[in-house]
Amino acid sequence: MATPTGPSPSRVLLVEGQDDLHVVLHICQRTEVQSDFCIREKGSVEKLLDSIDTEIETPGLQSLGILVDANTNLAGRWQAVKNRLAETGYYPSLPAHQSPSGTIIAGPPRVGVWLMPDNSSQGELEDFVAQMIPAGDPVWPRARGYIDGIPQAERKFSDKKELRAQVHAWLAAREDPRQMGAAIGATDLDVGGALCQDFVAWLTALFG
Repeated sequence: MATPTGPSPSRVLLVEGQDDLHVVLHICQRTEVQSDFCIREKGSVEKLLDSIDTEIETPGLQSLGILVDANTNLAGRWQAVKNRLAETGYYPSLPAHQSPSGTIIAGPPRVGVWLMPDNSSQGELEDFVAQMIPAGDPVWPRARGYIDGIPQAERKFSDKKELRAQVHAWLAAREDPRQMGAAIGATDLDVGGALCQDFVAWLTALFG
């Protein structure tokens, strides 16, 4: 089972921040992922990328997962990860493009890359979580309408972060308002959808 930390584990997943860490932990708990791996939160995408070479040099490492947001440049993010992997000297032949179902590169050590939300689109963790909101949820269109109705002059978020604001407005309307990971644990969010199941399959293939 996934754990937040661990002493020199052989299977490690790198994530940008606390939200990513808790979302992954709760998905693993809800889906009963059997893979045993440690999650390391790096604090930012820059720090995560800078740590790749050091992490790969960890003695006994078998599998390293890299989970980062695509943000507004999917191709650029893939290239940034790919460049860091190439610089390690362990991977002479890297795929030109990321896999839509999550990339796994043979090692040793084996490396997996998941670009949030779905390896094919621009976006971030909230775009992934938005697809976990149950179909037909009556509050979701209202949460979106609330955010849409805020005049541009009064918005404290950019247009690129509109979906993020909508997701957090929806979370605020739960019986017990909570963060994304906790909402997964409380079953407010659905882990049975295709995207979440693809993510689980990627984790299992990488760390199993």
